[in-house]
Amino acid sequence: MFQWSKKVVKSVTFNPEIADESLLAQVENYLETQREKTFSDLCKEALWKVFLPESVQPASKTADITTIEQKISEMQLQIVSFEERFFAKESRRLESIESQMLQLTQQVAKLTTMLGQQPPTYIPSQPDPEPEAEPQEVDPVISRIGQFLDDF
Repeated sequence: MFQWSKKVVKSVTFNPEIADESLLAQVENYLETQREKTFSDLCKEALWKVFLPESVQPASKTADITTIEQKISEMQLQIVSFEERFFAKESRRLESIESQMLQLTQQVAKLTTMLGQQPPTYIPSQPDPEPEAEPQEVDPVISRIGQFLDDF
């Protein structure tokens, strides 16, 4: 039996006939659309299909890449969906906060208007301590009237 080295290079020759030239054009078009594949990959896939049953064929690189690309697309869609839900929720929260701020601003404006219309009143923050009694001169008239008030 013939033993190949680990890496064997075989060549394919395309003759200047119409059939070979059209086949070569098809190969070039296919490889342009499938940039991750090489001519070698394409030849191997064709040989697998011709000589071995499908159950034995190895998984192709393009199938793996396609699966990965599909998973990436699904994840991107999930991320977009999450972002939309998140931003919608945050937008509602922001609108609620803005509405509350507007209400508070209006209430402060009303209170300011109300305070501006009323005369100022003195509201002590703490009761004043009793002042010490200072000796004062007593008016004689008040002193006489004070006696009548005490009797009354």
